[in-house]
Amino acid sequence: MLSSVTAKDKKKFIQWFLNHYRLKKRESVWILNYLVNHMDILEHVHFVRDVKYCPRGVMISSRCSDKIPFRFYKNHLVTTDAEKTFHDIRLNKQESLFIQLNFHQANQSAYYAAVLEENPFLPDDYYVTKDDKQTTVDLLDRLLVNQKQEQLREEIDLALDAGNQTKFLELTKELEKLMNKS
Repeated sequence: MLSSVTAKDKKKFIQWFLNHYRLKKRESVWILNYLVNHMDILEHVHFVRDVKYCPRGVMISSRCSDKIPFRFYKNHLVTTDAEKTFHDIRLNKQESLFIQLNFHQANQSAYYAAVLEENPFLPDDYYVTKDDKQTTVDLLDRLLVNQKQEQLREEIDLALDAGNQTKFLELTKELEKLMNKS
């Protein structure tokens, strides 16, 4: 994965974040400070939303957030042990690390938005609800009915122009059925 966010920008953001927010777990501060001091690791750090879908990710929460304080996800295993997380980060410096930060109004933070990247591991239907799917089906059905009605009207016009009364009556009945159905 190529990141458009530089390690230098990530470092500045983490420093800003640590200066403006108090974290629920002090070990989270240690981990972020470790990252700030290791540019080679920061090259592989990606700030994303919903880190739980990533193969290797850390969720860190500030005190002003109602989210859980700390979680480390690795290949579908989850731990709240920050020391294991730190150990994993130190041993796997070249492996991508995805970080989700939870803090007050994170979605409105320009600083966070500047380093936030698209999460490539989100499921395909992540942003689609059942209501969205039903609305889409209803819309497509309505569009198909409208298209069929328009096609029938054009064929009715052609039958009138040709003076074909049988075809005209057949098509108008079909159009009437379609309009009653919808």
